[in-house]
Amino acid sequence: MEALVTVDDIRAALTDLAGVVLRTPLLPCRWDDQLWLKPESLQPVGSFKLRGATHAVARLDPARRARGVVTHSSGNHGQALAYAARALGVSCTVVIPDGAPATKVDQVRALGAEVRMVPPADRLTVAQAIAAEQGRTLIPPFDDRRIIAGQGSIGIEVLEDLPEVDVVLVPIGGGGLASGVATAVKAIRPSTRVVGVEPALAADAQESLASGELLIWDPARTYRTSADGLRTNLSALTFAHLRERLDGIVTVSEDEIGAATTRLIREARLVVEPSGAVATAARMFHAAELPAGRTVAVVTGGNVDPAVLAAAVTGSGTVATGSAPR
Repeated sequence: MEALVTVDDIRAALTDLAGVVLRTPLLPCRWDDQLWLKPESLQPVGSFKLRGATHAVARLDPARRARGVVTHSSGNHGQALAYAARALGVSCTVVIPDGAPATKVDQVRALGAEVRMVPPADRLTVAQAIAAEQGRTLIPPFDDRRIIAGQGSIGIEVLEDLPEVDVVLVPIGGGGLASGVATAVKAIRPSTRVVGVEPALAADAQESLASGELLIWDPARTYRTSADGLRTNLSALTFAHLRERLDGIVTVSEDEIGAATTRLIREARLVVEPSGAVATAARMFHAAELPAGRTVAVVTGGNVDPAVLAAAVTGSGTVATGSAPR
């Protein structure tokens, strides 16, 4: 097992992010005077993933950059890596699981990356094969110390802007973001509670931490949730970080995710995808399960399907659940 990321690793990553990654603000929440929103949806590629991808590409030596990079992603990490690679003149291939929102796939292509669509269960093996055959460096969405360190920069920014924060709510998919944020926050302000949030239909991290061992949910289970960015399982590396540093996990229902998505779009005036709304949903519907006090909810992304966005704005429907994997 690799060593866990440290707060010094995260501080070092900050130097790579300057000039590429937006330092997002903390927005006071109009319906809850103890809640602030960290809108990573405002990043140039619409999600927090740009932080880890930028740091990972920046740390490649020139010979590896020349051979290009490859990743597997439902969309947001793929967009982020494509953006970071293009900025440094590096060629990029993104392996995307079938069922990912078309808007995310289109945006990856628009950033100049080659896209390979595969069944969800094959995404990692195909990316590994491309890396082996073409000599590309595999930069995974979360199972990488550089990715975790880059994402952890969010935690440092939160503490700089709200030094007396009591609770930080972080969505969990593969666990890279929660690993990085928990690392930064617990090192700098140990009294602050860092709580992960998962869809109830993709609660593998909660089950893993409760059992004390890494458990894998197959795509037929995780693809039931509308929060497509949170359908992935933890890795051994992120599980190790969360087991040591996360203070707990709560889960939210599909109806709660939909209600939070709608509220963020209509009242916070943020374009938000379902995955980006789960932390806010936890505060809206599960406050009694959470520590009290000044709370920051990380709004992780805004690459929402146009139909979902339209339904949220007009109130004409609910957020659709995920399609079954093919």
